[in-house]
Amino acid sequence: MKHIFSVFLIATAISCNSPVKKEKSAVTIFDDAITSVIDKDAKVEYLADTFVVAEGPLWDTASQSLLFTDVAQNKMFKWNSNAGVTEFLSPSGRTGYAPSFETGIIGANGITYDAEGNLLLCQHGDRRIAMLNTEEQDSTQFTTIADNYMGKRLNSPNDLTISSEGAIYFTDPPYGFFNLADGTFDNTYKELDFSGVYKISTDNELSLISDSLSLPNGIAISKDDNYLYVNNSDAANPVITRFDLQDDNKSQVFFDGNQLSSQFTGAFDGLKIHSSGMLFTSGPSGILVISPEGKLMASIGFEDKLTMGITNCTFDDKENYLYVTGFSFVARIKLKA
Repeated sequence: MKHIFSVFLIATAISCNSPVKKEKSAVTIFDDAITSVIDKDAKVEYLADTFVVAEGPLWDTASQSLLFTDVAQNKMFKWNSNAGVTEFLSPSGRTGYAPSFETGIIGANGITYDAEGNLLLCQHGDRRIAMLNTEEQDSTQFTTIADNYMGKRLNSPNDLTISSEGAIYFTDPPYGFFNLADGTFDNTYKELDFSGVYKISTDNELSLISDSLSLPNGIAISKDDNYLYVNNSDAANPVITRFDLQDDNKSQVFFDGNQLSSQFTGAFDGLKIHSSGMLFTSGPSGILVISPEGKLMASIGFEDKLTMGITNCTFDDKENYLYVTGFSFVARIKLKA
């Protein structure tokens, strides 16, 4: 992860409304079956490229907009084709609710809507899963959904996904303890001695799914609710783990990043599942597209932007586009709906 941490130290935010430009994407097809989802000649469209750590992309159907966070700026933004990028929420992840650093990676990270349309946030600085009560910035209030496991504060919830029945699954690595000033982790506020994958049941009971991953990060649930996929962002163990939710959360390595050739660079971060069952995950070489059977189907490179890393991705409500966040940018690429 050293290459990622160095980005934090040099990145700066300038403006959120840079001109839109298009560049030819490096779509590499490994299996022609994926061409039913994405065209090999699809182009990447860069929507803005002046963020510090853009993350957590989420499509808002009501406003036909993309919501996303900047974990370092402690803010959330909104983009749509009419207004461009506007500030949506500040602060997003650190309000003083829990002991945390004043600077660093303390904003909200992953976000999603529940079935009632409530916005849920993984708050690094406040170290909790929270619900936004209002969209008005001057009166923003959050409701805590989960902030501790067995009496010990969570590390810094990173990403989350919700089952069709309303159960919330989330990851809890220690990235909120990363010190931007010197590029190291500071465990001053750390209470748990592991990084967990958790479930919040529909009756608000928190349970541990796994404590075996070193840096659990992106998380997604299959359309049939049978499997939970979790990215491990540790360069020493770059794997996607699949948990069988119908078989006592039995786990297995679904995709091993070590199998990729030396030409691929980067690390696993966020992921989403397409209606076809294909996994779109940030990872080595940009975005990887992986079949439900664990086969690498395609990769999407981001040319000069790749050096800043890819953090996460999502689809719009009709899956016309794949939206992608990098450390400094937000982009999209046309899909075959």
